[in-house]
Amino acid sequence: MNRRSIALLSLTGLLATALTALPAAQAGADEVEQVRNGTFDSGIDSWWASANVTAGPSDGRLCADVPGGTTNRWDASVGQNDITLVKGESYRFSFSATGTPAGHVVRAIVGLQVEPYDTYYEVSPQLSVSGDTYAYTFTSPVDTDRAQVGFQLGGSADPWRFCTDDVSLLGGVAPEPHVPDTGPRVRVNQVGYLPAGPKNATVVTDATERLPWKLKDADGRVVRQGWTVPRGVDGSSGQNVHSIDFGAHRTRGTGYTLVADGETSRPFDIDASAYERLRLDSAKYYYTQRSGIEIRDDLRPGYGRPAGHVGVAPNQGDGEVPCQPGVCDYTLDVSGGWYDAGDHGKYVVNGGISTWEVLSTYERARHARTGEADKLGDGTLDIPESGNNVPDILDEARWEVEFLLKMQVPDGEPLAGMAHHKIHDEQWTGLPLLPSDDPQKRELHPPTTAATLNLAATAAQAARLYRSHDKEFAARTLAAARKAWTAALAHPDVLADPDDGIGGGAYPDDTVADEFYWAAAELYLTTGERQFRDHVLNSPVHTADIFGPTGFDWARTAAAGRLDLATVPNGLPGRDKVRASVVKGADRYLATLKAHPYGMPYAPEGNVYDWGSSHQVLNNAVVLATAYDLTGATKYRDGALQSMDYILGRNALNMSYVTGYGEVNAHNQHSRWYARQLDPNLPNPPAGTLSGGPNSSIQDPFAQSKLQGCVGQFCFIDDIQSWSTNEHTINWNAALTRMASFVADQG
Repeated sequence: MNRRSIALLSLTGLLATALTALPAAQAGADEVEQVRNGTFDSGIDSWWASANVTAGPSDGRLCADVPGGTTNRWDASVGQNDITLVKGESYRFSFSATGTPAGHVVRAIVGLQVEPYDTYYEVSPQLSVSGDTYAYTFTSPVDTDRAQVGFQLGGSADPWRFCTDDVSLLGGVAPEPHVPDTGPRVRVNQVGYLPAGPKNATVVTDATERLPWKLKDADGRVVRQGWTVPRGVDGSSGQNVHSIDFGAHRTRGTGYTLVADGETSRPFDIDASAYERLRLDSAKYYYTQRSGIEIRDDLRPGYGRPAGHVGVAPNQGDGEVPCQPGVCDYTLDVSGGWYDAGDHGKYVVNGGISTWEVLSTYERARHARTGEADKLGDGTLDIPESGNNVPDILDEARWEVEFLLKMQVPDGEPLAGMAHHKIHDEQWTGLPLLPSDDPQKRELHPPTTAATLNLAATAAQAARLYRSHDKEFAARTLAAARKAWTAALAHPDVLADPDDGIGGGAYPDDTVADEFYWAAAELYLTTGERQFRDHVLNSPVHTADIFGPTGFDWARTAAAGRLDLATVPNGLPGRDKVRASVVKGADRYLATLKAHPYGMPYAPEGNVYDWGSSHQVLNNAVVLATAYDLTGATKYRDGALQSMDYILGRNALNMSYVTGYGEVNAHNQHSRWYARQLDPNLPNPPAGTLSGGPNSSIQDPFAQSKLQGCVGQFCFIDDIQSWSTNEHTINWNAALTRMASFVADQG
């Protein structure tokens, strides 16, 4: 859900009726209590309860009888409204609470009591399991006098009793700075290095002169040693660092450690096998993102769930989705596809780049000298379609391609052939929420030129890749691509509304010349037709320098066309120049990598990390990998391999951004159904899920309360509430899938 504002809906605001307000009490010289009657000395004055909850005083506490059979946390609530928050001020939120029977999870929030019901802080303790007294400190991201403190109690099949006392929101407390536990100062790729590949590490140290280092095997024996290279202060982290190069050691093994400056790194392997697993796990991520189908627990143990948005209550379903009011007078069956990220929305512009990169993982494996297409063949991903004699990765991508086709405006309607930009809920929903439990009305949003060209590009690419497996489907996708191309030419400047961000991300893009170039390239590669060749050659994008510091993504798609023109066999005039431009871009990323003390091909201006920076590192690595495929030069291969080190632990936070990979890894990504942090009955994201990574803009309230003033790599927190630094998305995982497959092929 990148590049958008999100409101975490708290339905308690709709259910609540405020009771008598009492003045805030002064708690100390500089500390001010914001909660009224938090000790319940005046009964439950100032507190409200939702209509289905019976609340009252009991032994000096507020106790609430909560009904069973509710679905969501906010279906049963108690709380207090009209609380004042001051932007930038720190607050200590504390309370005692018990549950009968023990073990119930409560969602305690400080948020906005009116639309859009933003949540400024939340925590979900398991009562009588994680203790009975709770205290948390956060910094308010807003000024408001309409905040609420709430306890969301729903989601239990059986009735239970909740009691709370000493509820406090104390303003003016000393802030608790977020100090991440970065572990040992020797930072390595915690997953592993290829035996014949580069092996580099970073040491955080005050030393300015070189230091000795030792490489130890699992038995603690020193197998290699040398001297660090001082690198000075790294601008992306503010740390003084040294580099270590131990690439001369090529012996396979597990449990290696590096020792330098009195510190021992986290363990790692020298072996390729982990990348064979990651190749599959990163691609398997898409099955549990599917909409419109039951996720089978026998295929993904621990991740089974009912089909989402198929019209089974409380879902309103995706089978007959109307447009937003005033946009159209028809409905479309837009069932299926992948949920975009941690929400329940489906977006053509993000679905397009995601589908392209997943398909390109397979297409690269077919054409590159080190490609192994069978590694993603039939039966490799354990999906329902396995065993149908079609490569599993093509079957998985088809689930999204079919959805993209459904988003095309029907014949006879205004803007026929265009593609609707997105489909999602009318309003934002809260966390956690299984897709099958989403009660919101679904809506189609207006067609856009960008979405239409995403459809044209991916459908054209699909036509050439599915042709040998399903000629009828390939013909259907090519026909849709042609229709979309014609519609985009007729409507070249229909842009997404940047303010259309209620219930789902806006995904605005005010420049579509790159999408025209990409779509023309894919149509030319599939058909060889002059009209598409001429558009490619005449486009100013064709000769533009497109490989910038932040790489490519859903809003910058020229690289998709350029990379495919360089690698997919074709007869484009001047193709040598196309290939040379890719190599030139790779040279720039290689220079960036060599200059970076953490060895990555990503150095945005001013070290201002963008939303989804982890996938931008990977997409820049894709350019390096493509240069290797084009030239066979080892320096590009090694640059691509080294780029993975940052993702898997060689970074300022000393953590892997891929769930399940590395001793310390991100596993609390923002998600409505991979939400174990909020509900112990739900899972963490599946192994092989990429976190968005550091984001200097820290747009979400939780990150703002913890990370103000953060520098580059430190603008990240592994918490489910931090949607701007720690979400997962289909396009980010597509970059991981592609690079994991490339690295595995080099093993």
